[in-house]
Order: sequence, then C-alpha cells, then structure tokens
Amino acid sequence: MTISRFTPPLDYLQAASRASLQSFELTRLNHAANLRNEIAALIDQWIQETSEAMLARWMLDNHDSLQSPSMSPSEIVRSLVNPVDAFFPQVDPPISNIVPAPPRYSRPSESLKSSIVRKPHKQRQSAAG
Repeated sequence: MTISRFTPPLDYLQAASRASLQSFELTRLNHAANLRNEIAALIDQWIQETSEAMLARWMLDNHDSLQSPSMSPSEIVRSLVNPVDAFFPQVDPPISNIVPAPPRYSRPSESLKSSIVRKPHKQRQSAAG
C-alpha cells in the first residue's frame, strides 16, 4: 500500500464559493471516515491473525502435553459447556449458626496525669541576687 501525498488545491479553495467549500469539506470528511472504517477492519483482521498465530505457537510449545488428554472428549465438551462444574466441585452450604464476635472495647485506663511524676523545678537565681 503506497501513501500518496495530498496537496490541497489552494487556488480552487480560494476561489470557491461557500457551497463548494462545504462540499469539499464533506467529501474530505467522508473519505476520512471511510479510511477509518478500513483501518478498523484491518486492525480486527490483524488481531485475529496474530491471535491464531499465538495459539499455534502455544500448541507447538505444548505439543507433547496436548497429545494425551487426561479427560475423555465428552468430559472436555462438558467442561466447555459447564466450566464451573468442571473446576469447582459442589461445596456444602456454609454453616448458618456462626455468630460474629462482639466488638472489642478498650478498658478504661487510669488517668495518665496520675502516673506521671514530675521533678520539682529549681528556682532560678536572679543576676541581682
């Protein structure tokens, strides 16, 4: 795919009427929208091709483990139809008589002021003394 450089026809655009300019604008916007749709389709195709190539690479890397499946084909199909049943066995319902523990409350502690013993202040001697 080659990309051609587009140089707008400046002489035409300068001499064009308002209706011609509007028509030119709509034509360019339409072309841009079409290109965007083509790009989106190409990106989707690119993602599809890349993911298939990655799957083939994974299968090549794990070819030996894929040859002998531990489950029968019917079990594999059943696991694809009901994946939860295959990987998570039935568990008994939780016990309903579990009572949550009461909230913890801190014991009222003694006043901090009564436990702090302060040293007596020395009186400062004045310089005049």
